Amino acid sequence: MRQKLIKKIDRIFSEYIRLKHADHSGNCKCITCGKTYYYKDIDAGHFVSRRHLIVRFDELNVHPQCKYCNRFLNGLQYEYGKAIDMLYGKGTADRLVSLSKQTTKVENQELEEKYLFYKKNLITLKKQL
Repeated sequence: MRQKLIKKIDRIFSEYIRLKHADHSGNCKCITCGKTYYYKDIDAGHFVSRRHLIVRFDELNVHPQCKYCNRFLNGLQYEYGKAIDMLYGKGTADRLVSLSKQTTKVENQELEEKYLFYKKNLITLKKQL
């Protein structure tokens, strides 16, 4: 059940991230190479790997990233980290890495709340497109 819930959040969260960073036409830029893609044609790339549940759904950790950078260039982590620091302030990438090493358990209730939060906000973003 927990894995199903995580997959449900992944789907909603990915679309939410891509739409959140999209312009009024639904286009967004890859965080690492800067190329523009329609939000349905780009990934939601993670700076710190999704295997670290504590940052898997952290909006500072996930941004639109083209399939080439995300899948074929292994996320270009160095460039991604620099971009995060430019967006949110120096040291943000380091803080995400440190946070990912914490052993805090994410409870199912918290996951359910994340699902409902992102589902609601995704609906709002879709109405604005």
